[in-house]
Amino acid sequence: MIRVVLPHHLRNLAKVGAEVSLDLSGVVSIDAILEALEAQYPNLKGTIRDHTTKIRRPFLRFFACGEDLSNDPTDTALPDAIANGAEPFLIVGAIAGG
Repeated sequence: MIRVVLPHHLRNLAKVGAEVSLDLSGVVSIDAILEALEAQYPNLKGTIRDHTTKIRRPFLRFFACGEDLSNDPTDTALPDAIANGAEPFLIVGAIAGG
């Protein structure tokens, strides 16, 4: 089971707690996690990434094992600690302002 931590606004939209579990088979990548997340919680479709381009939405970041993976290729395999559920995959709402 993959553990995913969502920011507050996405938790509300999906009507879930802080962490959700996803059952994935095959290579565990950001793409695979987002596909499974959108399939299990259809209200999230288009909120984390664009419907057409599949590009990450501004002000959202992806973290795994303390590393910012936001600008990494989304089809790259994630660390084993994410794949085996020891560590959660984090989707974090970034803050901007002046």
